[in-house]
Amino acid sequence: MSQAAAALDRWIRSTFVAMNTELEEMYFRQDDRANVDGVGDRLKNALAEEGRALIRPLAEEGNTNEGFDSAFDVLGNLGLFLAALRRHELTNPARESASPFAEASALGLHIGASLGVAPRFATAHLNTHNRAIDGVQKSFTSLPDEFVFIDYNTMGILGYKRAADALMRIPPLGISNMATAMLLDNARDALDDVAKTNAILFDRLDRDRFFYSVRPYYKPYRVGRQEYRGANAGDFSAINEVDLLLGLCRANDPLYSQLLIDKMLFMIPQDQESLRACLRRRPLLDEFLDAMTACAGKDWFVRNGRAFIEACLAHGRTAVQHHDQLFETFIVRMSEALDSRHHAQLTASGPPLPVLAATLERLRDLRAAAPRDDIETAHRKLAALKNAVNWQDAQSRDE
Repeated sequence: MSQAAAALDRWIRSTFVAMNTELEEMYFRQDDRANVDGVGDRLKNALAEEGRALIRPLAEEGNTNEGFDSAFDVLGNLGLFLAALRRHELTNPARESASPFAEASALGLHIGASLGVAPRFATAHLNTHNRAIDGVQKSFTSLPDEFVFIDYNTMGILGYKRAADALMRIPPLGISNMATAMLLDNARDALDDVAKTNAILFDRLDRDRFFYSVRPYYKPYRVGRQEYRGANAGDFSAINEVDLLLGLCRANDPLYSQLLIDKMLFMIPQDQESLRACLRRRPLLDEFLDAMTACAGKDWFVRNGRAFIEACLAHGRTAVQHHDQLFETFIVRMSEALDSRHHAQLTASGPPLPVLAATLERLRDLRAAAPRDDIETAHRKLAALKNAVNWQDAQSRDE
C-alpha cells in the first residue's frame, strides 16, 4: 500500500468515522430524523474537504498495480467517502448530471475498470474484504448498531459461501454418490447457521437506528456521469449458486437472470467467475427428477433425495426469514411513518419501495418453492420428489 493509500485508510478508520457519527447524532435528535438539510453543514464541508485532500495524490498516482487486495481496498475507501457525501446530501444523483467530486470519480473509474467491478463501494468492502485492525473493522460510524449489521451480515454471507461450496462439489460426484448425502447435509447445516445468525441480527438490531443511521449510507450515487445503485447485502455469488444448484431458481427465468446481470459488477471477480461456473451446471432437482422413475425405491435415491429436500427447505426458511423479518420489519414498516417528502430515494437499488417489495417477494417465494398461480416455482417438482422418497413417512418417524 502506498503512503497516499495508507493515509486515506487511516482517515477512513478514524476522523471519517468520528465525523459521520457526530452528524448521525445530530440527525437522530431531531423530530424529523430523516432530515439532513441545514444540519451540521460546517462538519459536512470539513468531511468533504479533508477527504478530497487525501484523494488528490491518489488520483495522480492512479492504480499502481500493487495487486487486487490493495486496489480493491482503495476503491472501498473511495466508495465509503462518496457514500457518506451522498448520505449527507453533499451529492445527489437526482439533481446532478455528473458527480461534483471529480478526483474521487476519476480514480474510482480507473480502479473499477482495471478490476472489472463497479467503481463504488460494494458489500464486500464492509464484510468479506473488511480487514479488522486491533479488533475494529471499517465502518461509516462507531454506532453499535452499524457493527451489529456488518458483523452478522458477514457471518450470514460466510454461511452461504459454505453451503455453495458444498453444493458445487456434488456435480463431479453425481447425485447417487454416498458422499453426496454428506455434502447436502453440509449445505443444510450451513444454511441453518445462516438462519441462526439472522435471528441474532434481527434481535439485536435497533429498528430506528438501522433505518435512520445505517441504511442511508447504502444509497445510489454517481461516479463520473453514471449513477450506480446502492450496495446490497445480496451482492455476493454464493446465495445465487445455492438458488441455481438446488434448482429453486432458474437462469432461463428472465427476471432472475436480469437480477444476476445487475449484480455481477457489484461482486468481486472471484465471485463473478464462481457464478459463471455455476451457470454451466445442471440443477440438482432436475437430476433427481430424471432418476425418479427408475430409481425411486433404491436406497441411495431415498437417502440422497431426503438430504436434498432438507437442503431446499433450509434455503427456503432463510429466504422467508430474511424477507419477512428484516425487509418487512426494518424497512417497509419503518417507511410507513416516514414523511412522504423523503420517499423519492428510499431504497438502495433505486426503484420505488412497492416495486422493490414485489421483486423481493417473488424471489422469496422462488427460494421457498411456495405455491403460486402467477409464476412457476419448484413447488410441484419438489412435492413429486417428496412423494418418491416417502418424505411424510420419514418426517412422522422422526417426530
